[in-house]
Order: sequence, then C-alpha cells, then structure tokens
Amino acid sequence: MTPNNPDQSSFDNTESDDRPFFTAVLTPYRSLGPNGFLTLMLCLGLVSFVAGILFWSIGAWPVFGFFGLDMALVWLAFRLNYAAARQFEEIRLSRHEILIRKVGPGKRQLEYRFNPLWVRMSVDKIEDEGVTKISLTSRGETVDLGNFLNPEDRTSFAGAMANALATAKSFGV
Repeated sequence: MTPNNPDQSSFDNTESDDRPFFTAVLTPYRSLGPNGFLTLMLCLGLVSFVAGILFWSIGAWPVFGFFGLDMALVWLAFRLNYAAARQFEEIRLSRHEILIRKVGPGKRQLEYRFNPLWVRMSVDKIEDEGVTKISLTSRGETVDLGNFLNPEDRTSFAGAMANALATAKSFGV
C-alpha cells in the first residue's frame, strides 16, 4: 500500500548513474477498513441504545448517558488509530546513497541519508517470532526501520534490505 501523493521532491535525482535500484514504502497494516468500521460502530451503537433504553425503563436513566459516552470513546480510539496508520517509511537505495524518509501523523517528516558502503544493518531475531527489530547504523547514527510492521513482514523486508545492501556494497568494490 502506498500513501496518497507523498512529496517526492527530496527523492528527485538528476544523476542518471545514481538511480535507485531498491525502493520500498513501508506502511502499517490495519485489519479493519472503513466499511468494517462503519459496521462495527452501527452494531455497537444499536446494542448500546437498546441496553440504554432497557436501563432507562427500569429507572436507571443515568446509565443511558454512559452508553453514549462509551460509544464516543470507542469512536475516538478508532479515529486516533487510523490517524497513526497514515505514517509510512520510504527507503531508496542507490549505488551512492541510502535515503530514508519517515512520515508520521500530521505529515511530520524525518529524513536520513547514508553512504551504503559505511552502513551496518543489524537485525534482532527471536526464534518463535521472527525479526523483532531492523536498524541501520552509520557513523554513530542509528535509524530503526519498520517498527510498525508485523514480524512476518519485518522478516521479509529484512531479507530484501540485506540483499539490496549487499548489491550496493558490491558496486563500491
């Protein structure tokens, strides 16, 4: 999944011999889409309304308001979750440069540039879970990649990134 219209200006490169040979856009996975969210909220709303009416009819009318408050909090939690899901990481690897752009909620951006010959990739792995952490280190600066990915996707990305780094280092030899 790729983000809608990311600002590509920082990745424009005029040198033809330094075109990226590896690119990846990492996005968090969310299992509940917009239609599922609407269905969930309608079902929860119906159950809360019916339960609230039942409590109102037996004289516990303040409970009805708390069911409404619960619905508002569930809606707010999902909206915040969807806002966090708009983050992404873009990685471009060429013969002379690794460019990492992290875009968070609110279009907050961080950009890192490394020389692929000087980068060391470290992968933390747990036998039962797979890859738990991927990081690139160069000249004292460390950048974690794909923290929001599930272990299976992180494992797949770690293999692809390791192959791409090996390719970039073979160009430099």
